[in-house]
Amino acid sequence: MKRFSFEKSQKEDRLSNLKKNGDFVSYENLGHHTPYRISYLYSIVDTNILHRDLLQNLEDPFDSLEELKKKLPFEEIIITNDVDELEERILKGYVALSLVGKDDGYILLSCIDLQGRDIIPPMTEYSVEGPKEAFVESMKTNINLVRKRLPVVDLKIELMEVGAKSRTGVALLYMENEVNMEDVNLVRTKIEAITIDNIADSAYIQQIIQDNWRSPFPQLKNTERPERLCNSLCEGKVCILVDGSSFALSGPSSIFDFFNSSGDYYLTWQVASVFRIMRYFALLFSLLATPLYVATLTFHYELIPRDLLGTLVGSRVDIPFPPILEALFLEITIELLREAGARMPSKIAQTIGIVGGIVLGTASVEAGLTSNVLIIIVALTTISSYTSPVYRMGNAFRVVRFVFLIFASYLGLIGIAICGAFLLTHLLRLTSLGHPYMTPIYPPRSEMWRDMLIRLPFRYLRRQNVSSLSMEQSFKDIFKKKQKTDIDE
Repeated sequence: MKRFSFEKSQKEDRLSNLKKNGDFVSYENLGHHTPYRISYLYSIVDTNILHRDLLQNLEDPFDSLEELKKKLPFEEIIITNDVDELEERILKGYVALSLVGKDDGYILLSCIDLQGRDIIPPMTEYSVEGPKEAFVESMKTNINLVRKRLPVVDLKIELMEVGAKSRTGVALLYMENEVNMEDVNLVRTKIEAITIDNIADSAYIQQIIQDNWRSPFPQLKNTERPERLCNSLCEGKVCILVDGSSFALSGPSSIFDFFNSSGDYYLTWQVASVFRIMRYFALLFSLLATPLYVATLTFHYELIPRDLLGTLVGSRVDIPFPPILEALFLEITIELLREAGARMPSKIAQTIGIVGGIVLGTASVEAGLTSNVLIIIVALTTISSYTSPVYRMGNAFRVVRFVFLIFASYLGLIGIAICGAFLLTHLLRLTSLGHPYMTPIYPPRSEMWRDMLIRLPFRYLRRQNVSSLSMEQSFKDIFKKKQKTDIDE
């Protein structure tokens, strides 16, 4: 009896940390042929699996955990004495079974209750044509969506865990025959080096492993569309899925990848090319329109046409503020409305956006705080900034626009030119997983121009994205083309 009580208390001590939780369940069946104890967290365990696959199979007699292991219909069955592994598995939804009076260890069975939302159409990357499936918060479901579209042996998936406390599951995906293995090794090394406690979303990993954390521009493309991720895999890119996140990451990425919409490939190439060019024009307009207004009215009146000058002067005749304060007032107001709309319920957000924009715009003009011309310009720049298919890229250019405004208020058009030079230099120096961010402009890759400003027909598009090649290899290919054959060859 003494030995029995000692072993019993010893096993109970192994779960002493878990007993402090209100959702911890531990019960014994002493009337069985072989008395056993079951322990689990009921909040994350599927009780249907527990009763159907485990308890029903415990009715037959058994003498050891190894004998029981052969009877249970579970895909993954672990027998362990390791206390750390025992606690970790129970916290992930495993059921621990031990034999009372025997020190054979614990048998761990996966009874995880997978709670999550159903697959729904994309919310942020909606497309009129094309598939209507989006990633969800379950990594297993997301891998299923990818496997369904790419049922090939070349697709490799590596599973990892990151986060000192969250132990978040991360999947590394790549096509073995298409990808540059240096990129895979780099991404794997960066992910394994993550030391923060909690990984709540793929955005955490996106910010941690990017090459330049000081840059406001996203260096890895995120998407919620499975078919877009599959296109990235076929282009030789490395992709990342994070458990608990509905957005996947892919890289290396070029800045032009952030302006290519998945809907471009569901339309005819002529229509898709026109829409893509409009996107680039909208980007430049959202970045330069308001700074040009401030620079022109502050320093360069002579550049304004005579017919337009009267309209601008008439709209500002009663305004006591300089153009920069007027522009900042409207830009900040628009950003505040956007932030308020993003934080409020959808129906209330629509009301705030419409009523707030109309009321504040009309009231500011009547009060003589802003000109009606600037309101039109700011409204157009705001609409233009939302044309980017990737939300993060639109946010980056909205922030950069304030820098252009400050430069324009001090130096006019020269300030805009200087700021533009700094921006271009930054983009030329920026890299994504060690690859140039401005590909195919720098280094120049003529093959990739077929899917940059315009989208040529599929017969002219390459299967593999040239951005997966290194910068050194890109320049080597260019120099090879320039070499002339010898007269004797």
